[in-house]
Amino acid sequence: MQSSPTPRPARPARSPLSPLSPLSRRGLLAAAGAAGAAGLLGAGPAAAAAAASSAPSAPSAPSGGRGSAALVVRNASVFTGTGHREPVRAVAVGRDGRILATGTDAALRRYVGRDTEVVDAGGNTVMSGVHDGHVHPLAAGERSLSPSLDGAETTREELLEILTGFLADTGGPAAEPDGWLVVEDWNPVGLLPTGTEPHHSVLDALPTRRPIALVGGDGHNLWANQRALDIAGITAATPDPVGGKVVRDASGKPAGVLKDDAQELVKRHVPEHTPAERLAACAKVLELAAAAGVTTMMDALVGRHELELYRALAAAGRLPQRIVPAIRLSAEQAKDPAGSLAYARGLRREFEGVPGLRFGMIKVFLDGVIEYPAQTAALLEPYLDGHGKPTANRGELYTSAADYGRLSAAFNRAGWQMHAHGLGDRAVRAALDGYAYARRVTGHRDARNAVAHLQLVDPADLRRFAQLGVAACMQLQWATSDVWTQEALLPYIGPRRHRWMYPAHSLEKAGARLTGGSDWPVDALQVWNQLRTAIDRQGASGAGDLYREAEGLSRDSALRMHTSGTAWQLRQEELTGTVEAGKAADLVVLDRDVTRCPVADISGTGVRMTLVGGRVVHDADSASGRAASARAARAAAAASRPDAYATVHGGGKGRHHSCGH
Repeated sequence: MQSSPTPRPARPARSPLSPLSPLSRRGLLAAAGAAGAAGLLGAGPAAAAAAASSAPSAPSAPSGGRGSAALVVRNASVFTGTGHREPVRAVAVGRDGRILATGTDAALRRYVGRDTEVVDAGGNTVMSGVHDGHVHPLAAGERSLSPSLDGAETTREELLEILTGFLADTGGPAAEPDGWLVVEDWNPVGLLPTGTEPHHSVLDALPTRRPIALVGGDGHNLWANQRALDIAGITAATPDPVGGKVVRDASGKPAGVLKDDAQELVKRHVPEHTPAERLAACAKVLELAAAAGVTTMMDALVGRHELELYRALAAAGRLPQRIVPAIRLSAEQAKDPAGSLAYARGLRREFEGVPGLRFGMIKVFLDGVIEYPAQTAALLEPYLDGHGKPTANRGELYTSAADYGRLSAAFNRAGWQMHAHGLGDRAVRAALDGYAYARRVTGHRDARNAVAHLQLVDPADLRRFAQLGVAACMQLQWATSDVWTQEALLPYIGPRRHRWMYPAHSLEKAGARLTGGSDWPVDALQVWNQLRTAIDRQGASGAGDLYREAEGLSRDSALRMHTSGTAWQLRQEELTGTVEAGKAADLVVLDRDVTRCPVADISGTGVRMTLVGGRVVHDADSASGRAASARAARAAAAASRPDAYATVHGGGKGRHHSCGH
């Protein structure tokens, strides 16, 4: 549960600088300025960096006086992220979408003209917008179209009761026998009592002949009933696909659980939603992200389907953030560097004209997930059996270090960056070994490759991140003591390895560049709880802290990690990530001072206003802004790791609650 939000300061009727008008009533930029902001949003990396690094061009003389700003935010506690110690209390935004100046209220008075919007921040924080370096926003939108289990822990009987309700909600008898029931946000470790393993026979007990697929909230597991397995043609003779696993029971027959790339064996048979449904759902979740203060996102799983959706969103004027699409390559594609490079270049040629998109990132899954019962994350030493004895399982390394090195070299040589899903310590090492090879054969010293998740890192590899210039992209809302890090993990890896869970401070001390990502919708979007948990390693819902003394970050480090750190990862640090003159005005105005409030209060932070390129994309005082803020608050309150049976079975939300809608 989130802490109670600090009451929003009352907006004064008049500012000492200028009359105030609600931001929702008038755009901040004149027509020419809006075109400039659009240019900043849609510019390629070189053009955008050049535009941002140059001194801001002098604005045309507006009616309010030469050089006046489109917006001035005053009476603020500005976190610039630059490291300068002089206090900054005000920010002026030009009509070209860039920051004109920062300083004191008095110093910025000269930028206020008759047409300048003036916002009183009430002493609260103004800072760079949040940069999410690993997220799946379109997946969040598409998931919102299906019933959701919200990550609940349930007994077998409770689960069947919920699913019986979903069957009725999604067509009832009229959907028999062929209407698919697809349910999102299933908790793969959530069957009670703890340790109960999913099997298709549980789902087969439901009063239906319909095919059923429960999609894991972690993105790595799918649980199907026998009807769905039959439609997919999955039998005892079905081989494991490259990069995936068909779980089998003691008899050798499919148990109904499909891991990683094996999920596609069933998913390819599920009917798609209409383009209009997908567009509307994804537009809503992008509004939700803007309401949470997110201004840049690296979509960590992109192919043609997602790029077509981004093009449609941009054409409809519903794409408020900067997007770096990471083109996903399968384990099979990873073995063919030349073919993969041609594939990625083809997608870039086709979609690079979409405003707001910047290409140059490649995504590869090196392993799976570490928690019991999945245990597909690649480990250097075997998993334990729960009683301390080693098993034969070291997880799955889907792409070898040698293959990943050749792939990375090919893309780095061509100017692309690599982004590896590396969760277990063996996968992390394979990624680093691959990057070391690519660095050696290409000579590139600023490739800015990344490893995401870093749930378990061997101490011997900590210094290699800085040595190789590799970004450590972490999802630190997971760094708390809960069922995922304790019951589902500690007995299976032991305390020695468990100590190196999400070693953020150790990586920072070793010189690594830390970057942040939410992995939404694997979790609910909880931007500010994510920041808080990076500091106290407990967060809003943790039962205790997870190695706070050893691995907790300072407040300054946590803020930089999610702003300038991720901007560096995405090669846009010359454009965004800090609050200083000449940079794009990607800003948030908050409802509290996150640089000074109690750490626990950061979780409940509300966003009053979000700007991207000087354009207001969220205004909490507008009708649409209030709706988006409410959705963001509900989504954050969902707190899907872990959740209770009551969340999806009543509790005022209804069975079909998902994604804050």
